[in-house]
Amino acid sequence: MTLCNCLALRQASRRVTQLYDRVLAPTGLRVTQYSMLTEIERLAPISLIPLAEAMVMDRATLGHNIRPLQAQGYLSLSIGTDRRSREVSLTPAGKAALKQARLLWHKAQSVFEAEVGPQAAAELRDRLQDVAARQFLEPV
Repeated sequence: MTLCNCLALRQASRRVTQLYDRVLAPTGLRVTQYSMLTEIERLAPISLIPLAEAMVMDRATLGHNIRPLQAQGYLSLSIGTDRRSREVSLTPAGKAALKQARLLWHKAQSVFEAEVGPQAAAELRDRLQDVAARQFLEPV
């Protein structure tokens, strides 16, 4: 019987997400929110479609994830260079929340690397980034 690649990835993802969410819990952020704030900090100001692409999300899922962060005052949306687009960036409150969360994120990173090993963790990140960059088009 062939093992399912998708199931194995999702199980591993859930296990790692549980670790990061537990460690980040005092900040009120989940690791998915932390990751989004980090990408916005890195790329801002950024339009929503390129942000969705960077996060490997569809536009609707991105919107669903941005709304709570905007409601908490962590993000601001403004009209982009093309008046039809919106650009997102961190507010001062978002920068402060990210700074606080980053300290705990480093702790989660350390726990993961202690369990898996630093070299294996680095190799895993490289391999997963390679997988995330692929399109996986169905054969015709």
